[in-house]
Amino acid sequence: MDHMHHHESSEKANSRWKWALLGFLAVAGFFLWTEHKAHLMGFWPYLLLAACPLMHLFHHGGHGGHAGHQHGPRAPEQSAEPKTGAPS
Repeated sequence: MDHMHHHESSEKANSRWKWALLGFLAVAGFFLWTEHKAHLMGFWPYLLLAACPLMHLFHHGGHGGHAGHQHGPRAPEQSAEPKTGAPS
């Protein structure tokens, strides 16, 4: 029975450490955001521009790429010159 009591108290201690760490990270994140917001916001236009080609590269791989755009065998191209029937 002593073993069960020890197991429960270690779980409570683990839970307390997790909540303390989460609280510390929340406070640290808040102060980092408030102090460095001007620096971080300066990168948004560049991240937006970089997102366009990156999304194009990565999304085509997930949806089969351009393979779905293939059509059946191509018909031989006809020349713009009218056929006269006489050999050239």
